[in-house]
Amino acid sequence: MDDQALSKRIRALTKAVTADPPSVVITLLEELKNASAPTEEQLRSTKAGVAVGKLRHNPNKDIGRLASEIVSKWRKNVDAAKETKKRKLELSKSPTPKASPAPPASSYSTPYEGDREKRHFKIDNVDISRTGNKARDGSIGVLYNGLAYRASESIEEVVQRAMEVEAAAFAVYKDTPEYRNKIRGLMTSLKRKDNPELGRRVLRGDISPDKFVVMSDDELASEAQRTRDRELERENMLKAQVPMALKSISDALQCSKCKERKVAYSQAQTRSADEPMTTFCECTVCGHRWKVSLMPQCRLTCAAHADP
Repeated sequence: MDDQALSKRIRALTKAVTADPPSVVITLLEELKNASAPTEEQLRSTKAGVAVGKLRHNPNKDIGRLASEIVSKWRKNVDAAKETKKRKLELSKSPTPKASPAPPASSYSTPYEGDREKRHFKIDNVDISRTGNKARDGSIGVLYNGLAYRASESIEEVVQRAMEVEAAAFAVYKDTPEYRNKIRGLMTSLKRKDNPELGRRVLRGDISPDKFVVMSDDELASEAQRTRDRELERENMLKAQVPMALKSISDALQCSKCKERKVAYSQAQTRSADEPMTTFCECTVCGHRWKVSLMPQCRLTCAAHADP
């Protein structure tokens, strides 16, 4: 697809977003998705990436999904082109002597045959200097370690997906503590031995990078882990039944129904030990009950504002 054809499609898409029904926009996006991916130069000259990227947050879920898939496809194509260009440049600087025999095929682009349990970007000789930002490059290394753990995919496939996930995380969280915490949390989830399918789904593309970086802890957990957590919570809920006489009365809590500040509360550990305690609240005026589960230092302060 040349510059003129791409520009024409982007103009039609921009016009359709404001003047046509969602079905027209979806049709145009599907045409863009099925067409060959544009080059980085084409994206810059036509500003197609900017126009499609804005639609990722469109209220229509189908439009948002298609826009995310297109952006991911284009980004992957641009990154692959850069990687190819970089390799050609490196080869041109270090030519192989004519008398030397041809080297064996590199494991960089072939299925991994080493110890999958010990895969690490340093062991795999992966160059993680991809963004020019030391912190972001370190995150790519961390994500590579998580995605490569027990994976048979080639080094190239894993590092490409790690770069896509890091870029998606940085787009959402920017350079904030939340970004760094999210990267560590994703790596931890990927390396859980009871959830091997998570990394495979990310590498296969079943879970897109944009979706992966905003998934909650519950969504990242395996179905078996979620089932265990639900059973543990039910068990602890039964054990946590406290007679009304043992509950404390607080005027710091406000009932969302009658607005009175005569609320009895008790606290119990209803989930695993590393999770926050659950606060059980009951209005002594109207009898309305609710519960909240917050960190210890803000538990009672925020309980009054929680929705029932």
